[in-house]
Amino acid sequence: MRKYWVAGGAGVGLVLCLLALLVVGTYSAAAGLMGAGGRALGLAKGAVPAAYQSLVQKWGALCPALSPALLAAQLYQESGWNPKAQSPAAAQGMAQFIPGTWATHGVDGNGDGKRDVWDPEDAIPSAASYDCDLAKYVKGASGDATSNMLAAYNAGAYRVIQYNGVPPYRETQNYVKTITTLAKSFEAPTGPVASSRQAAAAIYFAQKRLGTKYLWGGDGTADQGGRFDCSGLTKAAYHSVGIELPRVANDQWNAGPHPSRDQLLPGDLVFFAYDLKDPRTIHHVGIYVGGGYMINAPYTGAVIRFDKIDTPDYIGATRVTSDGAKALPSSGTA
Repeated sequence: MRKYWVAGGAGVGLVLCLLALLVVGTYSAAAGLMGAGGRALGLAKGAVPAAYQSLVQKWGALCPALSPALLAAQLYQESGWNPKAQSPAAAQGMAQFIPGTWATHGVDGNGDGKRDVWDPEDAIPSAASYDCDLAKYVKGASGDATSNMLAAYNAGAYRVIQYNGVPPYRETQNYVKTITTLAKSFEAPTGPVASSRQAAAAIYFAQKRLGTKYLWGGDGTADQGGRFDCSGLTKAAYHSVGIELPRVANDQWNAGPHPSRDQLLPGDLVFFAYDLKDPRTIHHVGIYVGGGYMINAPYTGAVIRFDKIDTPDYIGATRVTSDGAKALPSSGTA
């Protein structure tokens, strides 16, 4: 496990004294950022594994109804970037094509003369091509072209045409909302990222646990003595304000948009990774409190405490949203 620089006695005291001011002042000032700015078609730094970023960026611009962030959201939802993923229903590869659909819509993206469902250089272009084919099929339907494309992906183009837009199926409507919401965690913001209304209360929860001993796999239950590990603490903090995060740190990464370092606000989750170009290597998470500090459960033998976030393995931050958390795929408990 990584080691952290511990805030010394004076540093901790200063942070404790300033915590309320940081949370209230910075958080209140951020209220004016709600709803500000639009979003670019580019990808947020570190949001997509570097091995696939150029492919997603290129093929995500294949048609107007698609974007790199939307394509990234679909791939993440389908396989979690696993090129060898296979479902019980025989869906295969990173884009989870069933054999019949692949036979019709699979493309040779890298020009090697083969259409390989297990090769991301074919699977990613094929996913984009299939999306854009669907967008063409339903282009006459009323409403948003992207929503209609996603609805066709879920329910079939015929149903979108039949209902002249997104059909009234709960599963389809949820799918459209899930992918468009999840896409926000992959977009490169063009303006300030809206602040989380629950952030201050999440910090308050974590602050009350300062000094509690770390426990690997700890969820803070009574039989565990109220102890946490890093992602257990962040999950519990946001659970206290009605937002359910996944259990694992790198799954929490996509629970909302990614503010830059100079846009951080109290309550943002801050993440640390072994490979700064691959969010799948995230191994630690904390809750930002302002002034360059976070509250975190660092490692075995330590206690929940304040630490600086500016360490060599800092990969970025996530501004948690309720919809963003709901859009995440179900995950394990590692």
